[in-house]
Amino acid sequence: MHLLVPFASDLTEACRHVLADLPLPNLERALALLAPAARDEADEYSHSPPHERAMAAARGWRGNDGALPFAAHAATLDGIDVAHVPPVAWALLSPAHWQLGRDHVTLLDPDELALGTDESRALFESFRPLLESVGFVAAWGSAGRWYAGRADLDGLATASLDRVIGRSVDLWLRASKLGDSPSQAAARSVVRRLQSEAQLLFHTHPVNEAREARGELAVNSFWLSGCGVAQTIAASSTPVLDASLRAPLLGADWTAWADAWRALDAGPIAALLAVARAGAPAALTLCGERTAARFEARPRSLVQKLQGAWRKSEPHRVLAAL
Repeated sequence: MHLLVPFASDLTEACRHVLADLPLPNLERALALLAPAARDEADEYSHSPPHERAMAAARGWRGNDGALPFAAHAATLDGIDVAHVPPVAWALLSPAHWQLGRDHVTLLDPDELALGTDESRALFESFRPLLESVGFVAAWGSAGRWYAGRADLDGLATASLDRVIGRSVDLWLRASKLGDSPSQAAARSVVRRLQSEAQLLFHTHPVNEAREARGELAVNSFWLSGCGVAQTIAASSTPVLDASLRAPLLGADWTAWADAWRALDAGPIAALLAVARAGAPAALTLCGERTAARFEARPRSLVQKLQGAWRKSEPHRVLAAL
């Protein structure tokens, strides 16, 4: 059993304050029983957050920061045939609301849109001709997942949606340009033009007019991420990802985040602890904004077992260091 926990902490003072007083007894016991096995560190401005890097590594995927094939994998799960000759790289297009502020534009969490299937299909079908006019293969996956494929998307570094939500899009759009090859620079220019054209198209779209009449947020653009050619998943087991901390942390709802951590501790963490105590293979990967830290059950001597039984771990210190 390998449990992967994203959004286990972040760098804000509010998060650290919550962690200091958050009792997580099963996590404390698990950290005392499991041994540190690996630590993947970057900074909070990496395009791929730690949990995506950890998942890609477990699957045996290759790719640079911000260029891991999550879109092609998600498209396959949505029933889309991503095999093309010649191969194309796929990107995830997340319909979104870009909120205009005084100094910057913020990407709101697409889940806040609660976009209906019929609404999403209508918006996508109106946008599809623009995608196809510049050589993209276009596919609808779900209300919140559209896809586009083209060869020159391969290796195109883009910030994960999880990096951008609640933050200025300008920061990530500028950072993504660094290190582009000529073909990638051309592809990025096309994407930026499509984002501008989508804003114009969606501005007067009947779906958005109806949404605004109901007091709901309009879909006024999209975010592109997860570019890459489909890769096979390694035979090694893929971690079980528990995303229950994601929404409250991205929304800075610290009461809900603390409640989610308590539920995680009482449920999946307790189950992992039981597996480890039974002597079966067990691993836990905790991910914050910078770091993914992996802990594993390893063979131990009787002395080490006795030491572990008395060793007291402090979860808030481990989490704050992520």
